[in-house]
Amino acid sequence: MPIHPTAIVDKLAEIHPSAEIGPYVIVDGPVKLAAHVKVYPFAYLAGWTEIGERCEIHPHAVVGHLPQDFHFEGHRSFCRIGAGTIIREGVSIHRGTQPDSWTLVGEDCFLLAGAHVGHNCDVGNNVRLINNSALGGHVSLGDNVIIAGSQVHQFVRIGEFTIVGPGIVVIKDVAPFMKAWDDCVVVSYNGLGLKRSGLFSREDVNEARKAYKMLFRERRPMSRKIEEYAAVAQGKVGARILEFVRGESRMGLAPGRWNAPKNAADSAEE
Repeated sequence: MPIHPTAIVDKLAEIHPSAEIGPYVIVDGPVKLAAHVKVYPFAYLAGWTEIGERCEIHPHAVVGHLPQDFHFEGHRSFCRIGAGTIIREGVSIHRGTQPDSWTLVGEDCFLLAGAHVGHNCDVGNNVRLINNSALGGHVSLGDNVIIAGSQVHQFVRIGEFTIVGPGIVVIKDVAPFMKAWDDCVVVSYNGLGLKRSGLFSREDVNEARKAYKMLFRERRPMSRKIEEYAAVAQGKVGARILEFVRGESRMGLAPGRWNAPKNAADSAEE
């Protein structure tokens, strides 16, 4: 088991024989490292944290540390990183706040340098957090989401195959298969992303386009637009969009450009 002699590994840790732990790494507590995990120098892994197979954890990353939450009272809580996920330099991922709660990062994600995943987040598979992206507590990201260096408010939901543009603050839920830009407004559907994935038919892409036009390009109350869209939604894409926009939300839906107020951050939901 290749553990560098300068690394400090807790006796409670469970390290697969094929895992590699580099110089000056600290493994603090009952951390579990699966097969072929590679931990680069100066990383810090703590608590009840599970690292899946083939993960890479780069220098100065912090995984499973105490949550940045005033409500945290020191209870046992958990963090899980899915197989094949790459955690680059300076990334921080905190475990849950509530007793026995989880922070979850899916498989094959790529968290670039300086990204942050707050307590109790639920991050899907194949998610990309570009440099310095930050997720507040209890954020939910669907599969194949791209966050391009933006900050996501706590309790926000972002649906699958969504792209969030650079340098914005996301304060409302963003529907699946869409693009959010500017002051957290939906500016288009993610047609190129759907086509490149190879998972969607032309009809699926057209359904995303139709949803964008009906829900985010018309100046009418969102509740009325949702009901009108429900009457024409088709296929798996339409069903998923409808499920999301009808789902429970603490933050409300991000509006389209034509519905967004002059200062979206100061407005209520449509």
